[in-house]
Amino acid sequence: MPYVLVLYYSRYGSVKQMAQYIARGIESVDGIEARIRTVPAVSPTTEATEPVIPESGALYVTLDDLKNCAGLALGSPTRFGNMAAPMKYFIDQASGLWLSGQLVNKPAAVFSSTASLHGGQETTLLSMMLPLFHLGFVMLGLPYTEPDLNTTTTGGTPYGPTHVAGINSKNPITEEEQRLCLAVGKRLATMALRLK
Repeated sequence: MPYVLVLYYSRYGSVKQMAQYIARGIESVDGIEARIRTVPAVSPTTEATEPVIPESGALYVTLDDLKNCAGLALGSPTRFGNMAAPMKYFIDQASGLWLSGQLVNKPAAVFSSTASLHGGQETTLLSMMLPLFHLGFVMLGLPYTEPDLNTTTTGGTPYGPTHVAGINSKNPITEEEQRLCLAVGKRLATMALRLK
């Protein structure tokens, strides 16, 4: 069965929760499934390594997971208005897929969480889109036919779902944010089946 890869990095859990909602949206569409994966943390100490299999949570992603997906949902917390280094580190390893064109015309969407409403949500989403354009993905956002885009006072943008975690990363994902995650998952799954 074809799958949409839901690939995320999450330090405090918000992006992981968003990934789970997006996966539910994907799996609401018949004929496709969600495959949730994460990336290991990177360390400034080059001798530090992560175990091959994480102690808990999603498995680490492989380039084959990316190569064989029918679509991609890519999520990262904001780091100074940009995607987190562990996600960038993984994407930087995909040059072989770029050269071979194996990701061309697959749909992709991005999602993020920030500590504050104006903490770089949209720039983080855009920073994740840039390498995906180079890899040949067809980028999907959230259309304004999603009513929550017009009413949310927390996260949510036409570029993709977002969440405002708060300074202590303790804010729950709001109902609007949940619905936007479900919507982008469903849209991604639908487009993946159409483009396959």
